Amino acid sequence: MELAITEAKARLTDLVRRAEAGEEVVLTRHGHAVARLVAMHAKPSAKSRAKVIDAVRAKAATKATAGASAARSQDFLYDDEGLPK
Repeated sequence: MELAITEAKARLTDLVRRAEAGEEVVLTRHGHAVARLVAMHAKPSAKSRAKVIDAVRAKAATKATAGASAARSQDFLYDDEGLPK
């Protein structure tokens, strides 16, 4: 919805309610868009973010499979004295 600033002054409460409901309200001056009213979303708390991270880690742990150690993965390139073959 586009609306002139002068008209928006009288309808501010209604425009804020519309923005909260998800509608985008654009304010214009002399036919040019100058501002936009949109709903603000609360940022998640540190506690809720930590909970999500823990859930992702737990799910990833169930998918992890044991494999060869990366520390020993290049041993075939070297002899018993540690020199290149």
